[in-house]
Amino acid sequence: MSSTQPQSVPELQEAVLAGDFGPLPGELAVTSAFWLHHTTRLAGSQVTYRNHYLLLRSGDAFGACSFEAGEIVPDFCADASGHTLDTLIRHESAPVRIAALDAYLGRVRPHRDAAAAETVILPTGTPETRAQARDAAVAGLLDITPGAKVALIGVVNPLVAAIREQGGVPLPCDFNLRTTNWGDPVTDDMAEVLAKADAVVATGMTLSNGSFDQILEHCRKQGIPLVVYAQTGSAVARAFLGAGVTALSAEPFPFSQFSADATALYRYRAERA
Repeated sequence: MSSTQPQSVPELQEAVLAGDFGPLPGELAVTSAFWLHHTTRLAGSQVTYRNHYLLLRSGDAFGACSFEAGEIVPDFCADASGHTLDTLIRHESAPVRIAALDAYLGRVRPHRDAAAAETVILPTGTPETRAQARDAAVAGLLDITPGAKVALIGVVNPLVAAIREQGGVPLPCDFNLRTTNWGDPVTDDMAEVLAKADAVVATGMTLSNGSFDQILEHCRKQGIPLVVYAQTGSAVARAFLGAGVTALSAEPFPFSQFSADATALYRYRAERA
């Protein structure tokens, strides 16, 4: 097994295909594939979140990737089951590649067995109760000095509030939202917020839209913290702990919004990885 840590998603892809993380992905098959279109509007919120997910199951792991509307059609899932993971890791679609990588890494190195992971149980309850617990768990990874400017790539309103509560200045960036719950303008120019940032918080969605490697490289070069909160590609993001990612909230499927029962997320910090 290679001791060299990948520095980008393409490097991780090649390492996985070469067997550096465990069995060759050609030896592992996808047993089920499904596509979800999901909307959420929590009580008291003015924002409706609209999400699309591709899920690939291999063994006891679900690989997940969120994607923009139209990137993948539901018919993709009709023929995906039965493919070996190497085929899908090489797929032309980035969301398919990320979901397949996530399935592979989640299967060979499950979050539930990771010594470096802190398990956080999200309680049984309403969507609001579970969302609050999830966002509090993510906010607990933030280590912000007063006045620090924090780029928030992928806006989740409770994290905007958490950054402010810790004395930070949020710099929200999102492709689909124009304002936060409090009327703060949201830019779609990632370079603009990265240039000003003392720290970065990014969603796993950056893995599928191609911006993750850019964020990773920026944070490495500038020596600034990068916290990732991931449903999409949680096991993929974990591969970069200590190589640009300083902390990670990993939430494998079923995500908090898809269950009313207690589920787990896993918090990592690079110094413990």
